[in-house]
Amino acid sequence: MAEKLDFGALSPDQLEKLHQFKIKTRIANEKYLRSHPEVEMLLSDFLRDVFLKRPTNIREFAAGYFCNPGLSKEIKAQVKINDM
Repeated sequence: MAEKLDFGALSPDQLEKLHQFKIKTRIANEKYLRSHPEVEMLLSDFLRDVFLKRPTNIREFAAGYFCNPGLSKEIKAQVKINDM
C-alpha cells in the first residue's frame, strides 16, 4: 500500500533547497554520464540481452552478466567503435 505524502512536512525554504539539490544532482549525474559513455553502453547492452533472452531468474542472469571476466574488454571495444 502506498504511503500518503505529507506536503506540509517541509517548510517553503526546505522545499526550495530540496528542489535546488535535485537540480544540482541531475546536472552532476548528466555530466558524469557524458564523460563516461561506457555506463550507457553497459546498461543498454545488458537490457538488450535481458529482452532478447528473457531469463526467468533475472538476478542470476544479472550476476552472470556483470561478473563476466571479458565484459570490460567488450564494453571498451563497443565504446571505441561508437567513437569512430
